[in-house]
Amino acid sequence: MKRLQQSVDPTDILGRHTLVVESVTESPLTQGNKVTLLADGPATYAAMFKALQHAKDHINLESYIIEDDEIGHKFAELLLQKQAEGVQVNLIYDSVGSMNTPAAFFQRLRDGGIRVVEFNPLNPLENRGEWRLTHRDHRKVLLADGKVAIIGGINISGVYSSNPLRRKHNEAPPIHWRDTDVQIEGPAVAELQKLFFDTWQQQKGGEISAHNYFPALKEQGHALVRVVGSTPGETNRIPFIMYVSAVTFAKSSIHLTHAYFFPDDQILKALVAAAARGVDVKIILPGISDSPYALYAQRHHYSALLKAGVKLYEHRSSLLHAKTAVIDKVWSTVGSTNLDFLSLLNNDEVNAVILSREFAAEMEAMFARDLADSRQIQWEEWEKRPMLPRVREWFVNVFVRWL
Repeated sequence: MKRLQQSVDPTDILGRHTLVVESVTESPLTQGNKVTLLADGPATYAAMFKALQHAKDHINLESYIIEDDEIGHKFAELLLQKQAEGVQVNLIYDSVGSMNTPAAFFQRLRDGGIRVVEFNPLNPLENRGEWRLTHRDHRKVLLADGKVAIIGGINISGVYSSNPLRRKHNEAPPIHWRDTDVQIEGPAVAELQKLFFDTWQQQKGGEISAHNYFPALKEQGHALVRVVGSTPGETNRIPFIMYVSAVTFAKSSIHLTHAYFFPDDQILKALVAAAARGVDVKIILPGISDSPYALYAQRHHYSALLKAGVKLYEHRSSLLHAKTAVIDKVWSTVGSTNLDFLSLLNNDEVNAVILSREFAAEMEAMFARDLADSRQIQWEEWEKRPMLPRVREWFVNVFVRWL
């Protein structure tokens, strides 16, 4: 934290944050991007289907979960149709996230000419390098013609973000899932394309037929966008630095929405320090989850945050799966990165950082809607809790790195 605060001049959040992140990543801050906010699955799927239908040259799709259900079948049919039309389709899926999807589902895609790569196969005999069960591809990225990108937290599934270890085949979602994606058009799309091909090469996906994967990209809007990708052992600290620097330099407001919130001591200290200097810190977390242990782990941190003046809320009616933030009404991020140890240490993740007052206003409006559907946790109520949940939360937190 001291190094972070001393590393740049005390200017505005944009200048300070830009200098910090540029010092640890080669991804540039690109201008001239159009960013469209996509709230929940129906809006995201509609945008994805439109991008797929309009693709003329190629489609690159990377997803943690691709399920053998109605949504998965719709994607499969459209991808096969585009491949038959001469549009090259390249697909990466995670072996753990998609472990309930039968091999025949992906073989049908291969038989139709689609290039398919399984990320870190569960079977060590099929692995193409060092076998690491904990290294997962948690990214969700769709790229069409190298001109349109859609990223966020939504997988290809009717139950698009449930736990694959506990999900039954073709199980209907028991409750609405609340999630967020963004569609990006403009120069930042090329940075997402680079990440896709980096993963393809690392997984030894083989040669891909020549297509126009990096077309000339014209400015489409006014948003500044930085693509923040991470890989364990190489760049896994970048999302952490992204969050800590943004929180550290916040002047007026920090509004976070996170599905899995198990922050380390530095992130906690940054949030506490922000509240102490008068920043309006609000965090919306799940009130229900696909993992009860995740709820226990997040609640372990409530006391320290509440005593510091951080306002905590639990979403009531939906299963919250979004991973977003909006700070000082100008800095926003949407992506796949959770504030937990799996995301920050073990997974391949990707976020878009958007610097735009117009887009931040949309994020604030979405945050306000989520806030209206959430219950605030009050310190007076929280400190009177019985002993059993306190012990349970402490015990689960001991094993938090494996949640």
